[in-house]
Amino acid sequence: MAKKKIGKLPPRYLFMLNPYADVRLSKCPQCQKLTYLRKFALFIHIDAWGPMALGKTCRYCSRCELIMAHQDELEAQLAYSFSQMAPAVIGNAYLVLGTIDKKVWKEGLAGGGEHQGEMLQHVADFKRVLQLVVEPGGWYPAEREQPQ
Repeated sequence: MAKKKIGKLPPRYLFMLNPYADVRLSKCPQCQKLTYLRKFALFIHIDAWGPMALGKTCRYCSRCELIMAHQDELEAQLAYSFSQMAPAVIGNAYLVLGTIDKKVWKEGLAGGGEHQGEMLQHVADFKRVLQLVVEPGGWYPAEREQPQ
């Protein structure tokens, strides 16, 4: 089955949502190089609300082009945003779909926002969404399979 694209720009970046509150990604899980902070305009769909552009500072590996967002920080930022606009939406399921051009996102913040159809012209889907799996350290039985 063909994958549907939402944005009109070519897919860009890999994306990883870190569900572990006690794990911080100072090194890239793929290449083990140091990551740094970078602000992205994320395009997020929230159930019972619709699409939203959210400026979020995330960990970024320029070598792998991997954006790593911490789920607890993202949900706190979404809850704060919706506490002002629509408190009933807080806690609804959401999906991070891609990124928006920063220039267009900043214009929207200044009040020169476009309609949703025109906004999709400036959205880039993710190339791939990766899952983070953390094996906690410690002693394990010898017969247990080794993590790969």
